Amino acid sequence: MLLKKSGFFVPFYWDYKILGREGGMVFGMEKRSDSALLASRKRWAPRSVVLGMMLFALGLISLFAGHVVSDIEWTRIQKAWRSRKGGYSGVVDIWKSEFSNLYYGCSGRGPHFHSAVPERKSNGYLLIATSGGLNQQRTGITDAVVVARILNATLVVPELDHHSFWKDNSDFVNIFDVDWFMSFLSKDVKIVKRIPDKVMRSMEKPPYTMRVPRKSSPEYYLDEVLPILLRRRALQLTKFDYRLANWLGEDLQKLRCRVNYHALRFTRPIETLGQKLITTMRSMTSRFIAVHLRFEPDMLAFSGCYYGGGEKERSELGAIRKRWETLPDLIPEDERSRGRCPLTPHEVGLMLRALGFGNDSYLYVASGEIYGGGKTLQPLKDLFPNFYTKEMLAGDDLKPFLPFASRLAAIDYIVCDESDVFVTNNNGNMAKILAGRRRYMGHKRTIRPNSKKLSSLFKGRDKMNTETFAKKVKSCQKGFMGEPDEMRPGRGDFHEFSSSCICRKSDNRNESSDNPKKLL
Repeated sequence: MLLKKSGFFVPFYWDYKILGREGGMVFGMEKRSDSALLASRKRWAPRSVVLGMMLFALGLISLFAGHVVSDIEWTRIQKAWRSRKGGYSGVVDIWKSEFSNLYYGCSGRGPHFHSAVPERKSNGYLLIATSGGLNQQRTGITDAVVVARILNATLVVPELDHHSFWKDNSDFVNIFDVDWFMSFLSKDVKIVKRIPDKVMRSMEKPPYTMRVPRKSSPEYYLDEVLPILLRRRALQLTKFDYRLANWLGEDLQKLRCRVNYHALRFTRPIETLGQKLITTMRSMTSRFIAVHLRFEPDMLAFSGCYYGGGEKERSELGAIRKRWETLPDLIPEDERSRGRCPLTPHEVGLMLRALGFGNDSYLYVASGEIYGGGKTLQPLKDLFPNFYTKEMLAGDDLKPFLPFASRLAAIDYIVCDESDVFVTNNNGNMAKILAGRRRYMGHKRTIRPNSKKLSSLFKGRDKMNTETFAKKVKSCQKGFMGEPDEMRPGRGDFHEFSSSCICRKSDNRNESSDNPKKLL
């Protein structure tokens, strides 16, 4: 080191004598100098320089120690999260993620997200006709609010699909609390139950009807849809499911979360029965697994997969598949190897037992009509005798809901959402929506089958012992257990991986999702 004095650079040497160590860390040091040099140059070493040198040395030590501690902590987290390159290590809590309490849902409005314009100042009225079953329509409703915001339009309460496979004639008001929906979102978008009669009478033509391409960008809506809305004052978008781009700006993504996780509240009759079923399950056990089984005949036919039912199955599902004229011919084995076939009830049971859930675990099974009926479900019941459904638990209380598939699905949704562990056999809309919601509500354990890897395991299960099979299943399921490290910006469908709405508790970026009143 060189010190400058009167135009000359003078060497100045410091040495340090370590006084002691503990646990590999230095806890004492003694300054030692070249005595001859120090004696001759002592007047050239100002006190400020000496103090600066000491502070610099201490800073280096502190920086080194901080890196060591940081590396140790990060290593601990990585090991606990079980790197995808290796298998499960140590004892893993299959009922709850160790790190779930480090995250929370954050979907508050940003400082530059201005309040919705009044109805009379909006660009017109936006009508939405949703499509599909309950959860597909839920995504449509969520995106409808965001599109209304993009267009600066007044949203008319969306119209539900009465003509899908389920033939459910329920309206929005029969499933969702419409007054809560309108009031909760009042600062985001102006919503009305219908276009005022005065406005309808003043319109020269009825509302213009159009269908936009799937996953259209905000720019598309501004360039192609807004001019029509301004010209006609009222516009209806039909078959509205997944008609908005997956990834948007953060403010719009947070609006999606406010709609999906807060504004869409079920009606009191649905909510009451759903909570009653949860209470019944809790009276029997302190924790339970909810399994969502999509194994209806139409769903299996659409998949193009084969499930071992012989010529009878091929004939029955083949006849159903002909309803969709545009579906291509598929090779069942190829579809299974690609992971496109839903797991059978038996395979779901095998996966759960391999992961470590004992046969004394309680199962709530959410499903519609199961292809093959009781015979198909029996292997799952044998693996988990404590097997319950809404039909078994609700009794006569379920009768008012039986004619309405969407209301029955809403009851299952409530129980699955509140379960300790949620498991699916498919990659459908309810699976994605609930997976995203459970992340937002605290990363509750959600198990999605890695169907592509599991398919070969199930095929060769008879050639390995139970211990080997379990080890391989656990390895396959890394990254599919609902852990926080599975959440990465840009991954998958936003309704499943809503990364813009998940915050670490240390971030302090937004309010907790536990109190929706703060979002009003």
